[in-house]
Amino acid sequence: MRALAILYCMLVTAFLLAPVALLIPLSFDNSIVPSFPPRSWSLGQYRAFLASAPWLNALGVSARVALGAMLAALILGTLASFAIVRGRFSGKTGAGVIMLAPRFVPIIITALAFYALFAKLHLVGTETALVIAHTVLAAPYVLIIVAAALRGVDFSLEQASLSLGASPARTVTRIIMPLIRPSLISAALVAFIVSFDEIVVAIFISGTHAATLPKKMWDSLVFEMEPTLPAISTLILAVTLGIFLLAALARLARERLSASAAAER
Repeated sequence: MRALAILYCMLVTAFLLAPVALLIPLSFDNSIVPSFPPRSWSLGQYRAFLASAPWLNALGVSARVALGAMLAALILGTLASFAIVRGRFSGKTGAGVIMLAPRFVPIIITALAFYALFAKLHLVGTETALVIAHTVLAAPYVLIIVAAALRGVDFSLEQASLSLGASPARTVTRIIMPLIRPSLISAALVAFIVSFDEIVVAIFISGTHAATLPKKMWDSLVFEMEPTLPAISTLILAVTLGIFLLAALARLARERLSASAAAER
């Protein structure tokens, strides 16, 4: 029975990853229209991408927006986590639900709402609008990750710090933050990926002057079908996998830190 379950999981995983894995050999095809299997192998697609100013500009927009959204979401999501986990006020449960709402509202509705708002503020087509929108989308993930870490912190450590004369701010910075640092790193990486890979909101509000890399890829797929798309997709896949690997390493570090703290107690 165990062998059948493992085989089933392997087949499902292969089925899900096969289309993605197909992009990798396609990215080395030197033909104008890539085909599988590749008729000729080269790095032409990658060289064309690195030599294209429009593609590099879109990459720069995505990187700047993702970094800005990551920092803003990390700050807002962490503060919200402290409010939800450590706060004592009426309506805390409702506040938590509202903060998590962007994760459950259909993305097309969120995109329309952002467009209506930013159109009135004359921010459509700016990186500022993208950073704000992506912060709203990424903050719930930060809230979930950091709140889970805070619930795992022994409250007696904070009480001991306060009883010894430390201020609340010093307790947070010197006791709590080091304990949840791996979760903060994981939350930041997840927020970066959420922003960098987002396309629906970008289609609505990026315009022509602040087109992100996924938005430009979509436009190319619809209007041009450039042969560099498999190479760009492979690069994004590699970066995404690398970031998730870093997040996994941060999670392992958190577990080891928790285990060592428990052993010391």
